[in-house]
Amino acid sequence: MIKIDFNESVGKIKPMNGVNNGPTPPCVRGMSNFDLFKAANIPFARLHDSAFCTYYGWEFSVDVHRIFRNFDADETIPASYDFEETDKYLKTITDSGTEVFYRLGTNIEHDKKCGTIPPKDFNKWARICEHIIAHYVEGWASGFNYDIRYWEIWNEPDCGGPDGPNPCWQGTYPQFGEFFCIAAKHLKSRFPSLKIGGPAFAWILAKYEPTGVNPPVEQILSIMRDNGVKLDFMAYHCYHDTVEFFVEAADTAAAIFDKYGYGDCEIFLDEWNYVKGWTGDEWIYSMKTIQGKKGASFTAAVMFALQRKSNVDGLMYYDARPGTNMNGMFDQFFEPLPAYYAISSFGELLALGDCASSTDEKDIYVCAAKGENGKEILVTYYNDDDTSEPKSVDCGIKGADGEAEVYYLGESGFELRETVNADKFTLKLNLFDLVKIKINRI
Repeated sequence: MIKIDFNESVGKIKPMNGVNNGPTPPCVRGMSNFDLFKAANIPFARLHDSAFCTYYGWEFSVDVHRIFRNFDADETIPASYDFEETDKYLKTITDSGTEVFYRLGTNIEHDKKCGTIPPKDFNKWARICEHIIAHYVEGWASGFNYDIRYWEIWNEPDCGGPDGPNPCWQGTYPQFGEFFCIAAKHLKSRFPSLKIGGPAFAWILAKYEPTGVNPPVEQILSIMRDNGVKLDFMAYHCYHDTVEFFVEAADTAAAIFDKYGYGDCEIFLDEWNYVKGWTGDEWIYSMKTIQGKKGASFTAAVMFALQRKSNVDGLMYYDARPGTNMNGMFDQFFEPLPAYYAISSFGELLALGDCASSTDEKDIYVCAAKGENGKEILVTYYNDDDTSEPKSVDCGIKGADGEAEVYYLGESGFELRETVNADKFTLKLNLFDLVKIKINRI
């Protein structure tokens, strides 16, 4: 039985429906997902792999080496920077009401390496980032005064295998530790009121050992600690097919960050999605899953489960670039896919504000919120066994009078299925169903 008590608040709804990358401006054919993106009440758009997307400015956007295209140029003068495409992209995001979460560094590079090669002067790279930040928050170089609070240094320095290539950092782990320390200290001293963090670890759970934490993570964190680096937030990534794995990773991330002196930092899981396997048939299955109803249920289940984890402050789904394999939100025609409705329905909880206490039962994940505009419950039935049987789930609700409208996610959004007494009712759930229950609707 699901139990929900609207009389008992368990804190605020956290920004669990953040995403990587933002909306698109109207393209040459006049199409855009801007209105849908804005309607979803997405709290953060992390700028990673943006340069893969023509709608965001392609190879001229976001990444440090794409904005500052000649590393030997003078970093103190505006003429050395090409901000044009990134300016357009950030304006589109901020116009949608979503906050930019700026990743300083480069996109992943599976083929020809360019931006992932360690800078030849770590101090100069930090000064270049200083001027990029100043352009967007202080108006430097005919820039802006955006309220961009979060600035993340690099992405997945530990992405490579123990003996294989690393698509995100071409140097050694000690080199990365030195690089990160220089950049973090410089930027925090220059912008003490901004939130500086990272480094967005790829494998917070052990990749090379049966148990424990990935050795490169510990190596990098130990260098940061020994150099007295102070950060405002820590970030890690997670891809898997079970909700339980995400909960374990959250616990591991909190423990390892605390071990190295970063227990007071905010923690963001700022890249995540469903992945059963990274190659062959499992990869193809993963991509099909992400873009279907199962992917929407998985997305909802992870957000609901980690909402309850006090050590996770926010999530950012990968990825919102239209038409890409790992985007379960928008197809190539900017039409919404099932995961869009998981993200946008959580945006409704975020707007309500207060999280109500709730309980799950096996494979049934729940999140409920209340606010001035009413009360709402989201429920999904998820596990990775595609043959699981339907379930009937009794729901007991405290602090809810009158009637409740019960909506099920259908082919083109949520559809009203029935109206029930708000305090007690039964849901008949097929595997991967996503249900929205509205109470005291205003």
